[in-house]
Amino acid sequence: MSTQTPERQMGRDGHAAPEREMSTKAPDTRQVTSGVTRMTPSEAFVETMVANGVTDIFGIMGSAFMDAMDIFAPAGIRLVPVVHEQGAAHMADGYARVSGKHGLVIGQNGPGISNCVTAIAAAYWAHSPVVIVTPETGTMGMGLGGFQEANQLPMFQEFTKYQAHVNNPKRMAELTGRAFDRAMTEIGPTQINIPRDYFYGEIETEIPTPQRLDRGPGGGASLDAAADLLAQAEFPVIISGGGVVMADGVEECKALAERLGAPVVNSYLHNDSFPASHPLWCGALGYQGSKAAMKLIAQADVVVALGSRLGPFGTLPQHGMDYWPKDAKIIQIDADHKMLGLVKKISVGICGDAAEAAVALRERLEVRDLRSDDNREARVETMRREQDAWEQELTEWTHEKDGYSLEMIEEAKGEDGSWLSPRQVLRELEKAMPERVMVSTDIGNINSVANSYLRFEEPRSFFAPMSFGNCGYALPTIIGAKAAAMDRPAVAYAGDGAWGMSMGEVLTAVRHDIPVTAVVFHNRQWGAEKKNQVDFYDRRFVAGELESESFAGIARAMGAEGVTVSELDEVGPALTAAIDAQMNEGRTTVIEIMCTRELGDPFRRDALSKPVRLLDKYKDYV
Repeated sequence: MSTQTPERQMGRDGHAAPEREMSTKAPDTRQVTSGVTRMTPSEAFVETMVANGVTDIFGIMGSAFMDAMDIFAPAGIRLVPVVHEQGAAHMADGYARVSGKHGLVIGQNGPGISNCVTAIAAAYWAHSPVVIVTPETGTMGMGLGGFQEANQLPMFQEFTKYQAHVNNPKRMAELTGRAFDRAMTEIGPTQINIPRDYFYGEIETEIPTPQRLDRGPGGGASLDAAADLLAQAEFPVIISGGGVVMADGVEECKALAERLGAPVVNSYLHNDSFPASHPLWCGALGYQGSKAAMKLIAQADVVVALGSRLGPFGTLPQHGMDYWPKDAKIIQIDADHKMLGLVKKISVGICGDAAEAAVALRERLEVRDLRSDDNREARVETMRREQDAWEQELTEWTHEKDGYSLEMIEEAKGEDGSWLSPRQVLRELEKAMPERVMVSTDIGNINSVANSYLRFEEPRSFFAPMSFGNCGYALPTIIGAKAAAMDRPAVAYAGDGAWGMSMGEVLTAVRHDIPVTAVVFHNRQWGAEKKNQVDFYDRRFVAGELESESFAGIARAMGAEGVTVSELDEVGPALTAAIDAQMNEGRTTVIEIMCTRELGDPFRRDALSKPVRLLDKYKDYV
């Protein structure tokens, strides 16, 4: 029995599809029990996971599922013990996003499970097929207020696509299998909730065969309407979104863009959805994205949102530009019909697989005359000019220019001269990135500025907490990504605030030989929120300062390498050495970069306003 989703063997143009190595692991040759068989519910649970190709689970051991855990190893499943269950769920997210397979997280009922809520929410907004297994209080103790009792389904209701509750041990395999199927079908996290006493006993059951949908390109009428719009377009622009990555559809997106001669911009935090070396690539939209991308999409008369839900945060004004084209026709393609037209008014909505839809559109355009062919050379020249101007601006943009940041630069010079500008650091890191690198970024000011500097050549390379925007994301997620692709370099970016929330997972990387490299921007502050206090609260700083001991020293105490960088010419070599240690020696390294307190633009200028005080005793605080 095959336990894997079938790989695409041939490209849709009849040529061999490019191979993409996902892991260095040996092929899965485990046998799955077939037919109606007598077994324990624990065995049914484990056999169903094997049928779905599970080889890794992240979590912390617990008595609630110990009977099943006892047979993980003989079933070929590795339980990776973590420091905190939130980290486990982030690891499952990273694992799923790199491998395209399920990511699994499990923990003790009650507090172990409740610790996962934040990370499952992040996975939900990343459309990751994470399955969270939530053992719960035994059936005879429910409602009695017993030890570690909690109602575990409502906790995850908002952040899961499907929830299964095992109401009888005989349904263990059925409901577990359905949770796995729905994670792929619904493109997001699912939950399987199991009373702890239901792992025991004897049942007769059959292990279900995994079901995977063939989504197809969408309806013929909507594809024809989209092709007609594109044929008349004078300045088409393609947004390549996360759906392109999940559909393994970058090649198909490239072919469509080349037929149209259309600029391609990455949707927000999906910088890996189109190769940066391609001549039609123009950079990322959204917060701290590419000015070139924004200026080009502003000229569009037809926009193809390929595999993008057009989330509101990814189309907000930025760099002083309200760049979203007001009069453009929008063609939106998404595998989830509920996303079509949800955020932006659209002209055509196509419910389909991003890769299949791109092929279907290209085929229709092959037999149509394109108005955009008439000005292709001029459009290419416009793209090149905007790209060159943006690259030049980035190169010259070595420091933030607002009054507060200029003061912080002078303050740094007065301390000891060894504090580095975040933008200069990000540029040096960009230049030192190795081939096939995977990068995760945490939430925060410097990490957001990094959106301008992170470029990739292949999909499944860039991971961020998406719309949930939680701190503590980057390190555990890159550990999960590395576990799925040990042959690829793995780098996490975090500010010192977010780093403090998850740095304990360095122990997980060290203990279980999952080497990664973490870059910590040590600027001693909650930068993103502090920027709001600069812009809106007259620099009245409350709870924003973070004076800390050496993060490099803490890393060494946990068994990793720790490097402190305080000179600009040390940044690139430090990353190169850390990657070499990761790939050739299996060593985890924390690079602590001493940064100035200068700050980039805030997250949401539209979400705050100058304060108004009504009580006399507060009127000075305006």
